[in-house]
Amino acid sequence: MTSVDTIVHDPKVAAQCFAKAKSLLGDGLRSEAIVELRKSVEAEGSTEQMFQLAYLLDLEGEENEAIELYECLCRLPKPPVNALINLAVLLEDRNQSQNAERCLTKVLETNAVHGRARLFFKDAQASRNMMFDEAEARDQAKRDAMLDTPVTDFELSVRARNCLKKMQIRTLGDLLKISEAELLAYKNFGETSLVEIKSMLQDKGLRLGQGVDGGSYTAKRPEHYQELVDKHGAESLNRSVAALNLSVRARKALQLLNINTVGDLASVTEAELMGVKNFGATSLEEIKINMADAGLSLRTLD
Repeated sequence: MTSVDTIVHDPKVAAQCFAKAKSLLGDGLRSEAIVELRKSVEAEGSTEQMFQLAYLLDLEGEENEAIELYECLCRLPKPPVNALINLAVLLEDRNQSQNAERCLTKVLETNAVHGRARLFFKDAQASRNMMFDEAEARDQAKRDAMLDTPVTDFELSVRARNCLKKMQIRTLGDLLKISEAELLAYKNFGETSLVEIKSMLQDKGLRLGQGVDGGSYTAKRPEHYQELVDKHGAESLNRSVAALNLSVRARKALQLLNINTVGDLASVTEAELMGVKNFGATSLEEIKINMADAGLSLRTLD
């Protein structure tokens, strides 16, 4: 389809094509009508012609082109109400609930009691909250499954395993609820076993006592993390990710991964970020640019 920004206006041709499209629609020939409507829009691009074409394209499943036309209409000083609503519905179907809400807000700003707009606005809000809640629930389920892992599944010495068994520490979650001092206070539990357990937890980005003091379960930090501390200072790495001025979508993705500091962010890979639902290449590039500005980067695997 020709871009509406490069249209050569010919109202006469547009009117002829539009009339022919209406006739074809009357005969139930939707696809043929779309062909004539495209010609009509290319020749003039009036509001009525563009809306009719966008509507038919949506019915035919040509959502990308329909969205482009609706967006053109919605950029007008006084966008058609139906164009705003139809665009909102298409965007919500693509899980772009926030953008859908913006379209519906424009309708409600001029007509606060518009029935369809109010209904769709509530649906968009519910959809956005549901997506976030589902993602959060999945992440919580993963964390719970990890914490329920038996300590016997980890490569520990017989002595360390026997001590944990006698202390009734059966799962990883149980282990995170106990302190170093409590372990060392147990009979026959020595420094060697403590170092062994701490090393195992460190490999998973965890530590003893974490389940007691409410610490978040963060990603494993890279081997060069100490080098980052030496170069940038602990204060710089301990800054909140809010200091990076990221978009709402990017911040939500980091929340789902329990990434709270710049240092935490330097500890995850691109793949881990891209694994978060609704986290796309745009957000990844945004984070990489902000990290680069701070002299940092995401973790890379050897």
